[in-house]
Amino acid sequence: MQITDTLQLSAVIRKETGFYVALCPEFDIASQGKNIEEALKNLKEALELYLEDEDIEKPTKAEAPIVTIVKVDVTGSSRNLRSKSD
Repeated sequence: MQITDTLQLSAVIRKETGFYVALCPEFDIASQGKNIEEALKNLKEALELYLEDEDIEKPTKAEAPIVTIVKVDVTGSSRNLRSKSD
């Protein structure tokens, strides 16, 4: 008899040119999609396939990472990654 557990994992989503990238930092696994929902669906599928591997150690609990914004001063760059809002 096989037991199924459900893990709650984090997903960090960023918009790229023409698609969205979804990353699970706990396992360093990423996927992409045309929209956020598709990127998350594809990430879930990639994680399930990864966790099916018999040789990996199955986690019983995943601790959520701390995600924050870090402000970095950049000089001489014309590329605007994220505007300063203060």
